[in-house]
Amino acid sequence: MAADSGGPVYRRVLIKLSGEALMGEDAFGISPEVLDYLSGEIGGLTGAGVQVALVIGAGNIFRGVAGAAGGMDRPLADNMGMLATTINCLALCDCLKRGGIDAVVMSAIPMPTVCESYSRDAALAHLREGRVVIFACGTGNPFFTTDTAAVLRGLEIDADIVCKATRVDGVYDRDPLKHENAVRFDTLTFAEVLARNLKVMDAAAISLAMDNGKPILVFDMNRRGNMMAAVEGKKVGTIVKGE
Repeated sequence: MAADSGGPVYRRVLIKLSGEALMGEDAFGISPEVLDYLSGEIGGLTGAGVQVALVIGAGNIFRGVAGAAGGMDRPLADNMGMLATTINCLALCDCLKRGGIDAVVMSAIPMPTVCESYSRDAALAHLREGRVVIFACGTGNPFFTTDTAAVLRGLEIDADIVCKATRVDGVYDRDPLKHENAVRFDTLTFAEVLARNLKVMDAAAISLAMDNGKPILVFDMNRRGNMMAAVEGKKVGTIVKGE
């Protein structure tokens, strides 16, 4: 964390985006308008000298859990979900590059004709050279969500913080889209999240972050400027950390 006032306090961040976030107002797929918006927000971070890595889900295309619930073999369904993340990652990478922002996709499942295979050393080298690194295919293993992949990659690259960019402005005691009296938290501990079963990230991701002292910030990705406000340490969303 940098001490400079008036600028970023987090110099290397891991941002988790849901696949659903890429749909925009559509019911399925990838919205070009959302990609352009995200590219502009991410470009603002890199322009300020922040090293940015991303993990993207695939709920806009295919969810392994949903496939398994429909009778599909769970490892097979999860493999399909992981491959679907690659489509999202490639789409965002292309949009970033067209906007003049250097970016690379690295996959946990080797597919060298499509993108780079994940390597911690190579990812760190890309970040130091100013590239946005987009991690595809989750952890590369079934039964693990992209939430867990986000925390894992955040730990591996020594990110200052893991940011979960969502469609709501933080963590609530209940679904704010269904309950008008839902209460938003400014701060939470990992233990409180687990004890209250709050839907920040899945329990495996929260436990991994708790065991390694990696803070998680949950904020509204649709409010322009929120990504920059988050890395500047301003009060946006909900921060989850240790005691």
